[in-house]
Amino acid sequence: MDSAWLVPASLLFGAVVGAAIVLVVVAAQHRAARVAALVDSTLPDGIDAVLDALESAGMVVDPSGNVLKASAAALQLGLVSAQHHLVHPEMEAMVGRVRHEGEPQEAQLTLARLPGSEATIQLGVRAAALGGRYVLVLAEDHTEGRRLDDMRRDFVANISHELKTPIGAVGLLAEALDAASADPDRVRHFAGRLTQEADRLGRLTQDIIELSRLQAVDALGASQTIDLRSVVDTAVDRNRVVAEARSVELIVRGGKSAKVLGDEAMLVTAVDNLVANAIAYSPDGSRVGIGLASGGDGSVEVAVTDQGFGIPEEELERVFERFYRVDPARSRRTGGTGLGLAIVKHVVQNHGGDVRVWSQVGSGSTFTVRLPQVETRPETRSVPIPVTTRGATDTR
Repeated sequence: MDSAWLVPASLLFGAVVGAAIVLVVVAAQHRAARVAALVDSTLPDGIDAVLDALESAGMVVDPSGNVLKASAAALQLGLVSAQHHLVHPEMEAMVGRVRHEGEPQEAQLTLARLPGSEATIQLGVRAAALGGRYVLVLAEDHTEGRRLDDMRRDFVANISHELKTPIGAVGLLAEALDAASADPDRVRHFAGRLTQEADRLGRLTQDIIELSRLQAVDALGASQTIDLRSVVDTAVDRNRVVAEARSVELIVRGGKSAKVLGDEAMLVTAVDNLVANAIAYSPDGSRVGIGLASGGDGSVEVAVTDQGFGIPEEELERVFERFYRVDPARSRRTGGTGLGLAIVKHVVQNHGGDVRVWSQVGSGSTFTVRLPQVETRPETRSVPIPVTTRGATDTR
């Protein structure tokens, strides 16, 4: 073959190969562009800022089911997995319906707080299309609101039940008074009973008001440094007459430098309720001890111990519930409202502390309040308050 033909042939072959390569490269670029368009994670303008400012849970989901952006609340509620997917199938199903039907979806969902957990969260969820490719999912946490609604319903039901007895008694006693108008002795008897029921209604009303106030967000108000020994002495003095009438000895120990930050009147109410309960559930001629001591961890403890009947172990977790009574019959005889320990719990929690109970059937019970202690300056000295009234022993 003539060598003159070889050069043009080789050039033609090179041109063909070069053109093929160019076509392959161009095709690859187009294909890459299409793939990039599918996986492009660029969000519409302003969505990033909106989700960052959102207090509720918000998520943007792409066509592949990936969560491209989530608000802080969505992460805190555990709605997004570490692989950037929606955790709950119920929410994935809502996103799927939005893509299929093109219409916004709304639902009230009860979801596990953690996978496999029995604890649940109540969410109001709304999903809607965002542009042509994304779905925006918004979720409002209704868990606390539902819990408060349940508490209100229970509270109203409990109050209705508790008010039936004294209100019914007042009505019956009024009728009895009318029928016995000609008998002075019976009139005095029924009048005394009527006074007792009126007092019970008054205490119940006052406790309900007090508990409602304690559950308010700003219940504590302005705080000041409080001498906890003074709080205990005031509470003991309030119960002195009742204790002496039943020969119950009140013994106060400790608390020379026990200082806490809070509201003195509220703390007196809490300790007063504990001491009153201890006396009410103690046999005549027994002792009630009130001790103050440092908890060793920056806290101070007030322990109220009685020699009463004790509380069964299965009842211990419920004694701080509103209107719960270990011995309903005895509580009615002593005039208890069933709200005293609930008030104690809320007062202590409002002061950043906790309250717990130890009890043994037949031996008595000890209620211990623990509060953050305020450090006393070296130059500041606490002056003991002498107990001079009969019926108390001071062993400071």
